[in-house]
Amino acid sequence: MKAKDFRQRAWSALNGKWGTMVLITLIVSLISGALGGLSFIGVGAVALLIVIGPLMLGVSEVHLKVIRGGNVELSEAFNGFKNFVNALVLSLLTSIFTFLWSLLLIVPGIIKSYSYSMGMYILADNPQMDGNTALKKSMEIMRGYKWKLFCLDISFIGWYILALLTFGILSFWITPYHEAARAEFYCNILRERGVEDFMQNGGAAGRAREEGAEAVRHDDSVRATDPFAELGNGANENDESSAGKDDGDNIPPLNADDL
Repeated sequence: MKAKDFRQRAWSALNGKWGTMVLITLIVSLISGALGGLSFIGVGAVALLIVIGPLMLGVSEVHLKVIRGGNVELSEAFNGFKNFVNALVLSLLTSIFTFLWSLLLIVPGIIKSYSYSMGMYILADNPQMDGNTALKKSMEIMRGYKWKLFCLDISFIGWYILALLTFGILSFWITPYHEAARAEFYCNILRERGVEDFMQNGGAAGRAREEGAEAVRHDDSVRATDPFAELGNGANENDESSAGKDDGDNIPPLNADDL
């Protein structure tokens, strides 16, 4: 699939849900902005550091639900707080590791940020998984896909330039559009890697199914232990051939257990 395919699927999935998604984007932006504005006194910075993980987990979950055909309610944007500790750990580890890789140079930091980019989606689908494991699984499934996700992000540049012309107002529509495209990208990775059946009942896919969405089937044998176990170290034929092309994978990966 190409960037335009992800955008088209995201646009179709958002049909009839724009109002709710725009409102969610507005509320999350206001919360983040308010806490960021108080960062000069220290309290706001600490509060933002604490809540940003659960907020991003909730945002990831609602966009996954939209992509899978489920109906979204405003309150679901805060579902990430139900898994507060794991969301916080994942957010902190992602920020720390990205910062450390950026110390080498900007490019390694950007590459590794794409390695960690699927962590929140994985945690949304696997609420019992700890943040450290979600980060590792993101690194596994993103092998050979980082450049594709980068191209998808770049394809939204025109939209964000247009948002500047509207003094940022249009960004409240562009952001859910972009996030839905990323959620579709994640689902596509699962389909291509053959691990789409790993979603658990308690995760985003389970809640979408409860509303009659056309979500993926369960396979208890796959979900019994590690849903990504079949990936091993991400070594399938396609990944092995693409690993040499992906500069980010030639850099020795940091391990969250080393903190």
